[in-house]
Formats: sequence, C-alpha cells, structure tokens
Amino acid sequence: MKIFFSPASPFVRKCMVVAHELGVADRIEKLPSAAGPVKRDASILPNNPLGQVPTFLTDDGQVLFDSRVICEYLDTTHGGGLFPAAGPARWARLTELSLADGMTGAALLARYETMLRPEALRWSDWTDGQLDKVRTGLEWLEAAAPFGERIDIGAIAFGCALGYMDFRFPSVDWRAQAPNSAKWFAGFNQRPSMQATLPMA
Repeated sequence: MKIFFSPASPFVRKCMVVAHELGVADRIEKLPSAAGPVKRDASILPNNPLGQVPTFLTDDGQVLFDSRVICEYLDTTHGGGLFPAAGPARWARLTELSLADGMTGAALLARYETMLRPEALRWSDWTDGQLDKVRTGLEWLEAAAPFGERIDIGAIAFGCALGYMDFRFPSVDWRAQAPNSAKWFAGFNQRPSMQATLPMA
C-alpha cells in the first residue's frame, strides 16, 4: 500500500491515525508530495485528477481518494470496526466525521487565505467566517463531549481537527470555549497513533 503524503496535512494524518489504530501503518509506503491549492503536484495527477493528498494506492493497484474513502477502505480490509455497521451508530459516526472534516476544511481555507494569498488581496471577513465554522463546530462537539474511551472514526476525525488548530492556529484559544472537549483531547492526543502522526511544517 502507498499513500501520497504530506506531514502537515490533517487529512493525511487522519488516514495514518486509522492505519496505526489498525496496526498496518508500517505496511504503507509514504510517497512524498507537494500538493497545494494553486500549484498542484504533477506526480499525483496520473492517479488523482484533483492532484490532492491523500491519494492512496492499494496493493492490487486500485486508486482511492479522499480521506474518508481511504479510512473506510483500511477499516473494512483490516477488520477494524472504526466504522460501525449499518444502523443508527453508523449514521452518528459518519455525521461526526462530516462535521470534523468540515471544521478541518474551514481551517485549511483560513490558513490559505492568511499564508498563500497575496497580502493586498486578503479578505479578513473570509478568514473570520471560516474560523467561525470551527467555533460553531466546537459548540456542537462541546455538547457531545466527552466521547469517553471511544476509538472510532468520529473521535479520530475530531482529534485530527483539534490537532490541526493547535498546529496552524495556536493563537486561537479553543480550549477556553470548549473545556470538556479540551479535557477529552488532552487524553486522546496521547494515544500512540496520535503521537506517531503529529503534524510537521
């Protein structure tokens, strides 16, 4: 198995956390990439027309993207149970996954606005609007937290979302807004799978 990899991508991280939880991370070859929202990585394009990470190559040559597909593939093929079977629990975990991914995507857009867009063209209302999605997502998470000892795709996705906020937006004091979530994250973030995948610039 191979994955087009970026050590700073929260979506790649989510896939690798799942792989670590399933005990198969050492079987995945990390392919270096330089995917970006403006200048795309030509080495990814033959496999993924979007030129984005994560892009995943299975042992039988199938190409998978995006992170949600990759995570469920890993879980299904390696007997994990991180995605519940059909029923209320599955829909609840997929809803959590969708919200966490939305928060992460909004944070990424805010990051691009402040770091990649030429300064004269930056729009502070855009950045504030994206980070407000993170704030309202945290409100939902705070009401649902703590997740207790759950290790599933919902918990993993939220863990990676909050980890990305710490990585790219350390000045945003989300813990003050969400103390229950902060307490949960402090414990969850110590899991070996999370420590092994800490983002790097």
